[in-house]
Amino acid sequence: MDHLKLSQCFIAVDDHDKAIAFYRDVLGLEVRNDVGFEGMRWVTVGSPSQPDVNIVLEPPLADPNASPADKQAMAELMAKGMLRGIIFTTDDCDATFERISSAGGDVLQEPMDQFYGVRDCAFRDPAGNLLRFTQPLDR
Repeated sequence: MDHLKLSQCFIAVDDHDKAIAFYRDVLGLEVRNDVGFEGMRWVTVGSPSQPDVNIVLEPPLADPNASPADKQAMAELMAKGMLRGIIFTTDDCDATFERISSAGGDVLQEPMDQFYGVRDCAFRDPAGNLLRFTQPLDR
């Protein structure tokens, strides 16, 4: 049987420069690629501790043939924070929370113990995407 591994996941952003400042400068991810094509831009970031996993910051509707109505619908969904999200693991949820919140991160949830075995907190990135940071609880 093949051994499958995650390679890339995609997050829609409406301002790549703001997204880079957040993902690189606040979260500490490295920028691995920055590509433009037909007026659109894709920026790849990732954790230095996971060189084989990439997060691609892409336009809300990365299809040059999309209709204006579809582009508007995607922009409205993104503005509401309803498109996508990412869950990161961390060794110290509280320290991660303090670092991101002190850098101006948009707090959705302060650190708390969850019944399903993690301590987590949540933020929105500059485009409104949900980012959750989890730390496994010792059982």
